Amino acid sequence: MKILFLTENFPPESNAAANRVYERACYWANWGHDVTVITSAPNFPQGVLHQGFRNRWYQTGRMDGIKVVRVKTFIAPNRGTILRLLDFMSFMITGFCAALVQRKPDVIVATSPQFFTAVAGWLAAAAKRKPFVFELGDIWPASVVAVGAMEQGFFLRLMEKFELFLYRRSASVAALTAAFKVNLVARGIDGDKISVVMNGVDLSRYAPRAPDVELAREWNIHGKFVVGYIGTHGMAHGLMNVLDAADLMRDEPNICFLLVGDGAERADLVRAAHDRKLENVILIPAQPKEYMPRIWSICNVALVHLRASPVFAEVIPSKTFEAMAMGVPVLLATPAGEASRILAADEAGLHVAPEDPQALADAVRKLAGDKVLLKQYSDHAVASAPRHTRLRQAQEMLQTLEIAAAGWGDRAGL
Repeated sequence: MKILFLTENFPPESNAAANRVYERACYWANWGHDVTVITSAPNFPQGVLHQGFRNRWYQTGRMDGIKVVRVKTFIAPNRGTILRLLDFMSFMITGFCAALVQRKPDVIVATSPQFFTAVAGWLAAAAKRKPFVFELGDIWPASVVAVGAMEQGFFLRLMEKFELFLYRRSASVAALTAAFKVNLVARGIDGDKISVVMNGVDLSRYAPRAPDVELAREWNIHGKFVVGYIGTHGMAHGLMNVLDAADLMRDEPNICFLLVGDGAERADLVRAAHDRKLENVILIPAQPKEYMPRIWSICNVALVHLRASPVFAEVIPSKTFEAMAMGVPVLLATPAGEASRILAADEAGLHVAPEDPQALADAVRKLAGDKVLLKQYSDHAVASAPRHTRLRQAQEMLQTLEIAAAGWGDRAGL
């Protein structure tokens, strides 16, 4: 099958969307499918081109059997509103144009949360008269309101109407969580066209390993109980709450918080940690994707953190599964919802209320002070990881694409 996939983020970017699209596409290419990914020149989240790349109108290459087409975009850092909208809309235009010149695919897919990517995918599918599959990674524009990036108003109401239009016009919607499907059905979308294809982890990349002592010493955390947050430091993540919890624990020198990544909030976090003299907070810039297992190996606990908005009760952060595969117990500080239900079912860690520094500090103390409990969570995490694999996700997503393509062929009388 010929698969054309539009995503603004792709490796060497290492955010959740980039990893998800790339790792599944690797499986599809290995299984003999013809996969083309249209994306931008890598610049997320700082809005700075990664070394060795240029922001050209059209450039192609190959990565692990995948044809990668990179197009020119208006590059902006992952913060603010107007410039980011220009970034999103520029990819909508150039991504659509690039899609038009690709060999006729069997199916065209576009992934959110970048809403305008889905617009480009739908337009390309309409122009080529091919089925469009909308991969729903986030409920947009509701998530924009949830992080305070924009206020509800005429523009966002208009976007919501167009969002629903795209769901209705798609051949299929692949939702990353069951809660997303419930959300769409409640808003009038036909449940029969929605497949739930949950996130997962590539077990060939993430597995239990001995702590990387060299890295721990380099970052001056060797011998400490490390609560690690690895990922985007964005508006959705509420990481200032972590500094508040660290402040409550400043007299416990054997416990530290390790925050690795970049994003719109990182500069504020660095400044606040310095101003508050939080020596138990270690802030490390974003690291290459291949470093992730090394970093997880030096964490005693994986912190998964989101703001206290009902929108985020429907989200399952992919770092949850990465940590579980590494045998790292998870401390989930998110609104109660699908992620907390999975964690409870797998018995792989603790859940606390988001944006509650005292609750977070108490949970860290509990985990640091109970080695038996920590070992139980670690063992359960490893045991449950095979239920949440990228291989399974790749198979289920491919099935969704094949059904969409077959159904479109039936409608065309093929």
